[in-house]
This record gives sequence, C-alpha cells and structure tokens, in this order.
Amino acid sequence: LFASCLYFFAFVGFALRGSTHPTPANAQIVHSGAACNVKDDNISERIYTIKEGDTLVLQCIVKGHPRPQVRWTKTAGSASDKFQETSIYNETLRIEGIQRVQGGRYYCKADNGVGVAAIKSIRVDVQYLDTPVLTVHQTISDVRGSYYQEKTVFLRCTVNSNPPARFIWKRGNMLIEQSKDNGVDIYEPLYTQGETKVLKLKNLRPKDFADYTCQVSVRNVCNIEDKSVTFRLTNATSPPMIRLSVNDTVVVDPGQDVLLTCEVTAGFPQPTVLWSRYPGLLPLSAQTRGQTLILRAVTPADAGFYNCTAVNNVGNPARKNVNLVVRTMSNLTFQITPDSNKDSETIQMGRDLKLSCHVDATPQEKVNYTWYKNGVPVYNSDSLILLRSDPDMAPGTSSLEIVDMKFRDLATYSCVANFPGSRVPELRVDVNISQNSVSPPVLSVPPGGQIVSVREGGNVELVCLVADGKPRPPILWSRTEKDLLMPSGTPVVETPDGRLRLRNVSRDMMGAYRCQTAPYNGLNIKRRETQVQLNVQYPPILDPVFQDMRSRNYQMVTLRCAVLRSNPPRLTDIRWFRNGDFIRMPMPDLKETPELKFKLEPANNGTYECRVSNSAGTSTCTFNVTAQPYNAEFYFDTPNPVRILKGNNYSYNLQWTQRDPEATDRIIGYWIVIRKQTLMSKQIDLKGKEPEKGVLMSHTVSDLRIPLSYEVRLAPITIYSIGDYVSRIIHLYTKPMFHLTINAYLLFVYHVCGFEDERICGFSQDRSDVFDWTRQNHLTQNPKRSANTGPETDRSGTKEGYYMYIEASRPRVQGDKARLLSPLFNVSSNRGPKGSGRVPYCVSFYYHMKGKHIGTLNVLLRVRSIASVDSVIWTKSGHQGPDWKKAFFDISPSGPFQIVFEGIRGPSFEGDIAIDDVSITIGKCKIALAPAGELADLWPLLLPLTALQMMSTSHSAAARLC
Repeated sequence: LFASCLYFFAFVGFALRGSTHPTPANAQIVHSGAACNVKDDNISERIYTIKEGDTLVLQCIVKGHPRPQVRWTKTAGSASDKFQETSIYNETLRIEGIQRVQGGRYYCKADNGVGVAAIKSIRVDVQYLDTPVLTVHQTISDVRGSYYQEKTVFLRCTVNSNPPARFIWKRGNMLIEQSKDNGVDIYEPLYTQGETKVLKLKNLRPKDFADYTCQVSVRNVCNIEDKSVTFRLTNATSPPMIRLSVNDTVVVDPGQDVLLTCEVTAGFPQPTVLWSRYPGLLPLSAQTRGQTLILRAVTPADAGFYNCTAVNNVGNPARKNVNLVVRTMSNLTFQITPDSNKDSETIQMGRDLKLSCHVDATPQEKVNYTWYKNGVPVYNSDSLILLRSDPDMAPGTSSLEIVDMKFRDLATYSCVANFPGSRVPELRVDVNISQNSVSPPVLSVPPGGQIVSVREGGNVELVCLVADGKPRPPILWSRTEKDLLMPSGTPVVETPDGRLRLRNVSRDMMGAYRCQTAPYNGLNIKRRETQVQLNVQYPPILDPVFQDMRSRNYQMVTLRCAVLRSNPPRLTDIRWFRNGDFIRMPMPDLKETPELKFKLEPANNGTYECRVSNSAGTSTCTFNVTAQPYNAEFYFDTPNPVRILKGNNYSYNLQWTQRDPEATDRIIGYWIVIRKQTLMSKQIDLKGKEPEKGVLMSHTVSDLRIPLSYEVRLAPITIYSIGDYVSRIIHLYTKPMFHLTINAYLLFVYHVCGFEDERICGFSQDRSDVFDWTRQNHLTQNPKRSANTGPETDRSGTKEGYYMYIEASRPRVQGDKARLLSPLFNVSSNRGPKGSGRVPYCVSFYYHMKGKHIGTLNVLLRVRSIASVDSVIWTKSGHQGPDWKKAFFDISPSGPFQIVFEGIRGPSFEGDIAIDDVSITIGKCKIALAPAGELADLWPLLLPLTALQMMSTSHSAAARLC
C-alpha cells in the first residue's frame, strides 16, 4: 500500500488541479543579520536591536499570486540614499556598517496588483556608546559672616548613547557614593534627557584634589563594553585663555603666505589648540605647527573666518576669530547719465552730465577710484564734482558730475580703480564725450529673426542687434515667462554682440525670449527691449510606443497608432512595416489616426511598425503581434511541495497558473526543462483539457537530490507555437520526511525543518539568553573541536546536512542558557476536534546528547497573549548515548504559540547538545492504523483507477481512494 500510494502521488503529478484566483500580497519581515535582540513591541510591530557598525539584514517573506513585487521604504520617505548600494526593490534589505542615523521604522511593501498592497513594518533600534566627555567648572563666592571664600567645583560628564547610559563616579579607585560623603552631590541637570551627570564638590577639601573617573555603561547591551574618562583635579586647574597675533580682520593679496598664531596665555592642564574655518573646511594647503596656522599662496577661495579654539576641559573653551579677506577686482563698468532733471537722453550743452564708474571688488570699501580728463587728474571744482560713493548708484560706485556742460568739457575721461599698496593690477576704463560719440541705442531684430525654428537636438542662434547708438551697450537675454530660467540655469545671460547661442535644443526651451540693453557700458537711460520667439520642431509623439498583442490565428487584428502631439502638426508620411519589410497599401489619410487591419495567420506573426513623419523627423509605434501564448506564472505558496521517494531521492510538486489562456490558440501542453549538471526536457500533455484562468496546474518533478538546487523552466505549447519560458529555482534546503498514517482512510503528508538554509526556516535566536545556538554540518566543523561530544553528521548521516547545536567550550560556564525560537503559529483560524475548543499539534524532533558533561535540553511552549507564558513540556539531562534519538509529544495551545528549545551548559566543555529535523504539525502524534481487514477491503479500490480517472480526481477524493 505504501509503494502504491507513492506511485499514486508520482503519477497524478500534473493532474492534481485546484482553483485559485489571483490572491493579494501578504508580507512578513524576518531578520538574519547581526541582531542583538528582536522583540515584539505590540501585536503589529517588532523591534530589531542592532549594534552600530554591524550588518543589518531584513528579509520580506511574501506570499500571493502572481508573485508580489517588494519595495523597502523608511519613515520620512524612501531611504534609498541611506541604503548604500543595496537595492530597495529586493526581498532582502542589507545595510553594511549601519549607523545611528539609519535607525527608525522600516517598511516592506508587497504588491502584485491584486487588492490592497501588503505593508509590514519593523523598528530598527541602533545601539551605541560613545566615549564620554568630562568638563570641569568652578565657582568662587563669599560666605557671609566669615572671612573665607567657598570654592565649588562641578565635574560634568556627557555621553551619547542608546540606550541611556548608567554613570559611575570614582575618586582614584574608590567609588563615590553620595550617601556616604557629605561633600559631594551627584545629579542630572534639567533638559539633558539622561545623557549628562554632574559631580558637585562642595567647599573644596584637600582630599578632593585627586583623579576623577566617569565610567559609562549600557549594561553590555549588544556586547558594548563600558567606557570611561579620567581627569586630574589640582589647585592649579584653570580654564584656557588665548590671544591672536593679528587683527580681527586680515586683508591680503592673492598669492601671499598668511601666518595666524593663537598664543595660549593661561590654562591648566595645558590647553589643546584647534583651527577651523567657516564656511567649509580648512584649505588643503593649510599647515598647522603647534599654535600657528600657515596658509601658503592664498587664493580668493581661501577667504573666510578662521577660528582658533583652546580646550582643556576646564570651563568653557577659549575662542578667537580672524576674518581673512583676499583682495579681488574684476568687471569694471561705466555709465553715462544725461541731465535726469530734464528727462534728456542725449548730451546737450548747458546741461549737467554724470559719468559713473563701478568695479566688483573685495573688499569693496577699500577700492580707490581716480578720475582723469585727457590724461590729467581731475580735482573738485565748480564745474567738476567728484563723488567717492554716489548715493544714487549701486554701493561702491564713484561718479564725476559735469555741471552746466561747456565745449571745454568735451574730452576723454578715464576712471582707474585700484587697491592702494596692493599688488592686484589696477583696472581702467575710458569714456569719450563729444557731440558725435554719444547717442541713444536702437535695438532691432534682423528680418526673419522674430520667429526662429530649429529641430530638437540642433543648435540655434537668437540675434538682437544694436543698430545705432554710441557707445553700444551689452545685450541681456531672459525668458519672458517670469519663473523660467535660461537654458544655462541663470535668470539672465549677457552677450556683448547680442547673439544668444543655444546648443542641443530641447522642446522645453521653446517660447519667447526677451533681449534688452544693459544699464551699464552705455547711456543710463530707459532700457530698449524686444522679443524673439523660439519654435522647437520635433517628430510626432505617438501612442503606443510599444504594445504586445496576442490573438488567435485566423482572427482579425486592428492596430492603431495615435498621434498625441507634433510640431509642426502637419504630417508628411505614414508607412506600415512587418518585420522590417514595407507593407504595400493605399496611401492613408494623413488627417486620420493611422490604422492597419488584417487577419492573423501563422505566416504573418511578427513585429509591426507604424512610422509617422513630419518635417522634423519620424517616430514609430511598434506592435508585437503574435499567436504565441502568454507565459505561465509560477505559484510560490504550495503547501508541503517536497515529497520523499526513496533514500535521498525526492520529488517536488511544481504548481502554476496560465496567464490569460483564452487570448491565443488553445494550449495543448507545456515544455518543462530542468537543469542541474545535466539538462532534462520533456512535454507535459494536457490530455485535451484547456487551462482555465486562475486554476492551478501541477506537475511532479521527480529524481531530485538533497541538498541541490535546480533551475526549472516552463513554456506553454499551442498547435502553432510555443510560448516564452519562465524560470525559477527550486531550493531543496529542508530535509522532508514522508509520514503515512491511515486513520479513517485519510492520508496526511508533512515535512520537517532540517536547518539546511541560512534562514533556518524562520527560527530565531532569543536575545534575552546568554549565548546562541549554532548552525553546523560535518564540513564546517572546527577540526580542533572537542572530540568526545557533539554529532559527527546530521540526523540523516550526510556530510552536507545541517543541524543546530550549543557549543559548551569556553567562554561558556555552567548554567549558561541558549534559546532557539520557532516561528509564531497562529491557531485562531483553526478548530479542534468536535467537542474541543483547542487544536492539537504534534511536535517531534531529533536530539543528540553525547558527552560526560552534558547539561539539560528543555523544550518550552510559549503561548502569546497579553503577556507571554513559558511552560516546560519536555526535558532531558545528562549523557544519552552516541546516536540521534527521536522525541515527540502533543500540545494543545490556547492561543498563538512558539516552541522554544533551551540548551543549558553542563559542568565542563564536553557538553555539546544538538537538535535536527524539527516538525510541528496539526493533529496528534498517535498513529492509529486501520485494521488489516479494512486495508484488504481498500486495496481493490485502487486497482481499477485508470490514469485519466486519477488525473481528474480532486485532492481529497484521490487521498480517500488511496
């Protein structure tokens, strides 16, 4: 009967089918990184505690059909920039060397387009402990009625940590206890949130001059060791004082060397001097020698505030700032302003005229302007007035006013700007004032230049010329729309010749551009302006760009290619192609939507293109038209897909659904290809039954070996074609066991966890214990391990098979505990036998307890409710022999539960305890075989079953028949 039922399961293989419509995504977050602790904060969220610098690994276990897509996010938006090089679209999120700023709530979102996306969260708590900082502060006050002063010292210890640190104060090697010393107070200042403790030494005594240590601890959370800092308090202890060797502001020429010295004048212990800069870091060329900062060959980029800070942890740090200014001078411009009182735009005799000169310089206020007339310096007079800083102009502008202009004032005027005593070259500008040399500008656009057309991606030149006027000012370009920037990214672009050159033009550059005269290097009058329209031409924008079309052969197919936008809008050509060959047909109407109708046949399957053109170019709609069936979609949530056949030979129940099976010709079968070292390929015959949408199909893949992985590829077949292959990997990482019991003629099959995968089947370490269980096989054993304890191989006897064990060697001591937690089982959706409110479960496992120092192995039942309750349900102690032994028992939990394996270390190192093949299944462990007579009556029922009958039998009916 056992062999026949094995044959039954192998034979029905493909025939077992069940209806499954697309199911919404379901998600669960598990961890496999360097977690210190994982605990439940409430029913819906878990807290993952990890040490700063360790590796964070979160895995999102998803279910649903089709297979959901996974995306990781973090509170306050996607944290992809914080995930380093890890993809946020993988099921596994890995962050190497996690930092404290990366703590927070992480979300796994699984979505397959069916229903509402599943979202699960886990809070990552990054634990850390910095080295504490100890500072000393003192106060001196008069005591009324006495002739002495009271000196009080405050030792302030501050640390950054998570969780909050515990503080311990020591004087020398002696612990300071406030209750035993009236001369001290220990308190936490207000608003410090636990990160600061103050030791107050009242009315300083001789014994108070000593070494003080502040020790901080997070109680060995995540194995973070305690840290401490020590300070020696003496009667010479004093805060730092400093002075600078230079003034608060230092102005230098480019290329000069600068030496800044910060002299320490007081302070004990000897203060440490640090130099910094704001904004930015110190220049790369900066050198520090003791208290002196040396800057070699400074440039304008080296300008800024340089800060000297002296620190000795007594009182407040001493700080001094130096403002380093590097002289620069550029862009000397001039303006000619006619008599503004008369609204004049020309030079007229008898009226006033102003000449202005401005240079962009640093420091602006140190610039010296000198005016010349025909090369002779100009001084103040009744007719010539010099303004060092003209209040009517931009700050730092010098002006020369000519009052009641006469013919003698017609001359060449020069403005020279310089820094007195500086090596920065002076700048000079000349302005010729005569009746013919100054006239208002006239702005014009060349004929045909009001609207300029260019193809997208090309280069273009917008032209706006000063047709008349002296002197000719520069032309400023900007966009007429208020919020739009120029293609260069700036609001305004200056062109000396009025020609704006644009390269690689895109359609977002299209629009109106304003050109206007600059208010400098010419007459300071009302600005002239005009506009140029840029028209960017681009090929038609089509929809769809690509479309995959499936149809049955010998049916009519219609292809449409819609034109969404086009510039110019007039189309010049429409052509259809099949597999690159032109389709001859009447010229289509260029004003109608391009359309192609034809009957699909095996010979005309292929790629169709609709090429639509205008004068700017050609765009294409591409259609993949085929009777090829859609690909299959693997079903990943098959319960207990692995079956044992014989020895180490296994089968796998592969399940899938067919995507839109009615879209193409009838599917008659599937090609299945299985690859490991060799390639196996065969056809699965549907026996005349067509796939139905949302209905599971199955095929038993046999002759598989543990612990190997296989690539399975599957493609649907019609009478005309074969579909695309889809691929998945079968990981046979558990060690399944086939158990057959017949009780009321029902068949039960289940598998156990053999810890073959690094994820250990969802088991996790309990971080409230002392140490962890270790996953190991024969190949990974330490050659120097203890010889007289622990198993040689896993329970099955293979070198590749894994098991879990506790290592009893040092640093473990007697009584140390390690706990391994099973996944959480939710029993709320199950019902017990009739008359019982609780569901029975069978727990079985293999254990190995060899060695003269074996401690204890306990199995606990942890039931989740308002508070978790643990109860011991199985225990074994001492040496149990050299072989693996099996244990099993029944449980009936009252709510969601976990099984806890607790290993307790014995008196010495020969005490390794191992477990393997853990099984937790619904139903009692007792095996009740049907009477022999009933088995004999059952046997004839199996023989008349034909292959077709067995393939058309449902799961439960087939099981009952077996």
